[in-house]
Amino acid sequence: MQQVGRAATASSIVIAPRRAPLSGRRGNLPTLNKINRFWVLHRKLLLRGIGALLCALLITLVFQTRGGIANVVLTVSGVLSGEFSQVGFGISEISITGQSMTAERQVLSALDLNERTSTLTFDASAARERLLALPAIAEATVRKIYPGQVIVNLTESAPVARWRINGQTFVIDAAGKPIAGAIGVDEHLPLVIGAGAADDATVIVRALERYQAIGAGLVAVSRIADRRWDLIYQSGLRVQLPENGVAQALTALEGLQTDYSLLDRDLSLIDLRVNGTLAVRLVQHEEDGAGQTGLIE
Repeated sequence: MQQVGRAATASSIVIAPRRAPLSGRRGNLPTLNKINRFWVLHRKLLLRGIGALLCALLITLVFQTRGGIANVVLTVSGVLSGEFSQVGFGISEISITGQSMTAERQVLSALDLNERTSTLTFDASAARERLLALPAIAEATVRKIYPGQVIVNLTESAPVARWRINGQTFVIDAAGKPIAGAIGVDEHLPLVIGAGAADDATVIVRALERYQAIGAGLVAVSRIADRRWDLIYQSGLRVQLPENGVAQALTALEGLQTDYSLLDRDLSLIDLRVNGTLAVRLVQHEEDGAGQTGLIE
């Protein structure tokens, strides 16, 4: 770029001879002086007025040709977006942290970025609201770092259990809301099965955490008619819990397992649905015929 400054070479000064003033111009000098003085004193105000007038004319012209003020705003913002992205404010780096259940494509879709988006026109607050609408996102922060960086920090909801319904398995939060599809790394989470199981999953999962003896070999908890639970063990044993008094039934089962290893017996069913009554069914072997059922009160 050519620099403009003081000239390095010497220059000569020519003094022209003084001319006699023309008598015909004397009458115009006061008017010209007034105009020059007014311009010097009020130049900024005049320039602002002219600029405002030109803007008003431009907006009026676009309004008439485009069909409305909304089109004017969209047109101007579009032009500015493209210009800002071309002069160094285009978003060239996106940093995303905190997501494990949320796919990166979901985050990028919520950010709603394209090649014309710049950090000057990018609405971080609106992007945050879109991120919070994603199933697994509990909290989000979106920051712009000029000239061209966007930093996204996400906090996901804590998964409580897996919920299997109609052949599909989801990860659910404490409120029972599906937040992601279950994958292999989620197998450590308790599994609840059936319609309505997600809504009451937190209650039964927290209750079972207090009973260590009956947790060994437990593979799933099944919701029955959206009223009560069955415990399903790896051996095929099913324990039927009552609709009311679940804590008392679990306490009784814990004691029976601690004292008599009831869950390790050759049983296919333990019925605790009636308070104070224990019914069991033996595993049916091929030579035995029908399984035997016994009552213990």
